[in-house]
Amino acid sequence: PGTWDSPQNILVILAHPDDPEFFCGATLAKWARAGHHITYQLLTCGDKGFNPTTDPDMTPDKLCAIRHEEQYAAAKVIGVEAVHIMDNPDGYLVPDINLRREVVREIRRHKPDILITCDPQNLFATYGINHPDHRAAGQVVLDAVFPAAGNLVYFPELLEEGFEPHMPREVWCSLTQQPNTTMDVTETWEVKLNAILQHKTQVQDAEKLIERFRSRRAEGSTEENPRYEEAFRVVRYKLLPATDPPGDVFQSRSASNMAKFRGRHE
Repeated sequence: PGTWDSPQNILVILAHPDDPEFFCGATLAKWARAGHHITYQLLTCGDKGFNPTTDPDMTPDKLCAIRHEEQYAAAKVIGVEAVHIMDNPDGYLVPDINLRREVVREIRRHKPDILITCDPQNLFATYGINHPDHRAAGQVVLDAVFPAAGNLVYFPELLEEGFEPHMPREVWCSLTQQPNTTMDVTETWEVKLNAILQHKTQVQDAEKLIERFRSRRAEGSTEENPRYEEAFRVVRYKLLPATDPPGDVFQSRSASNMAKFRGRHE
């Protein structure tokens, strides 16, 4: 589909369980309630998500298993249809060629119209330094989308696995300091908060967290009549037919050259 008038296939690729809910949970809940199809593809299980309230007997393996269940519960609150969690090591994500191949594979597997990630340029978060895994996830997703995901000559081994090139129509970068799109999510803000609370191992003080998020009202709204927003940096790709000359967003090969290339790899 070319517009939001019909159900969209939305793929969320972020680093850890709880990232979707914290970064853009209200927007995802809004889209789910509008009939769009949402899938999570998380790059790690968050097994290093220890904090001062973590059980002293906790181990990374135990935490990984718990965070799987927490993410499934949170996704159910949001209205997500499927959750996939990869086994890359938490805290050590590097946007290298191997991880890029993994992400390209998932983009081609799920064939999203809309892809959600986070802004890799966001070094500083509200309360400190943005987690390096967040930045790595955003970087590898953008590198995977362009130029690799929609181009036959990148990762030809994926063709042998049956994964045809696919280019998302839009990429939405959450957790950005350079937004160009703002979503009014007032109606689903409480859904976001409920979903966040499912991540019990990561919420140290639920009451304070809820108070903090409820205080993040949009400019001009009041405590009595609050309005909430989530901001994104959105990139809309100009998709070109295979016979078109190279464009200003990404280059396409001619239909004949693509056919020749495909023939060499079948």
